[in-house]
Amino acid sequence: MRVNATGYILVGGASSRFGRDKALVELGSSPMCVRMSRLLEEVFVPEVWLVGDPAKYGNLGLRCIPDSWPGEGPLGGILTALRHAETTQKADYNLIVGCDMPFLTKDWLVELLSRAFRSEARVMLAESQHGLEPLCAVWHTGALTTVEGQFKQGVRKVTEAVKCLNREILDESVWKRFDSAGLLFWNMNTAADFEEARRVWETERA
Repeated sequence: MRVNATGYILVGGASSRFGRDKALVELGSSPMCVRMSRLLEEVFVPEVWLVGDPAKYGNLGLRCIPDSWPGEGPLGGILTALRHAETTQKADYNLIVGCDMPFLTKDWLVELLSRAFRSEARVMLAESQHGLEPLCAVWHTGALTTVEGQFKQGVRKVTEAVKCLNREILDESVWKRFDSAGLLFWNMNTAADFEEARRVWETERA
């Protein structure tokens, strides 16, 4: 697959409901941010970057850029990634994911990227039973100006920024075949979620 994309993993969240840093909790003996980085590398993305505090994650052997708007939520992290893509990476497409989605798969991310390459959309994302999934999406670098404008106007919800972009939304008819267990977009918001993810992971391994 021709890849003109950069990968970004958002690790700058406060994890207030979780009680500790979600990016550093270990699943299968590896911190979540390391697991996600390996996953994006399997999708043939040439470079993968963490978006967060280099002082916290710099010892993991992963590339990391500081979140330009720490404490402002994931939209600030997405904007940081898009700025970095435009000024440094020179890639047209950016696969941006949260660090807390343990059941994302290579097959789904390849499908997502492949569709983005064939689309005129500025953001390609799925809509699950829980709504839009903007923290597992392909963002075109050309979305930067619009996202930045929304951010300056006070928008902080990622789904609100998405509404202002030329977008392509993939419904269940597209993503369901990649989600036989019903866990593809499942994310860990609490310590209980993490324990459930670990139980599922260990069961699958067994």
